[in-house]
Amino acid sequence: MKTILTSTQLTEAITVLVSKINEAHPTLAEVVFVGIQQGGVVVGNDMIVALQQLHASETVQYGQLDITFYRDDIRNEILTPDTMHLPFAIENKTVVLIDDVLFTGRTIKAALDVLLDYGRPAKVELCVLVDRKEHRQFPIQADYVGLTVQTNKADKVKLVNKEVVLISK
Repeated sequence: MKTILTSTQLTEAITVLVSKINEAHPTLAEVVFVGIQQGGVVVGNDMIVALQQLHASETVQYGQLDITFYRDDIRNEILTPDTMHLPFAIENKTVVLIDDVLFTGRTIKAALDVLLDYGRPAKVELCVLVDRKEHRQFPIQADYVGLTVQTNKADKVKLVNKEVVLISK
């Protein structure tokens, strides 16, 4: 196991992501943020705290998305769903999806399927902490990226205890 982002570097990466989002969206009236369970919610929680500090006079709308039953690659297991909490309408809003690691694109595809069950956003943007772009199986790319890493397909990149680690096989 190799650490690719220490807790300090993780905080810095989140600060950079928040800065990029803030530059693209100086006002948040028509923007909502959605963390994808589980790692995206962890990253999202930290991002929302920072965004709320930058936009003290605005309410930052933040929800959590569970994609458990929309995945196409885990159908043989009985899974316990995660928390689904979207306390706002997404219709005609810009939705910023937040995830920890973008790998094959299957998680994001599932998240888009879930979102469309809740309404029709004006636009969907993707914010990821780590991009493993060489292994994409769907034509999906992030709008905001904290770190791009080169990995082997069998490797795992995980957010563990406020650090991002690479587990090589």
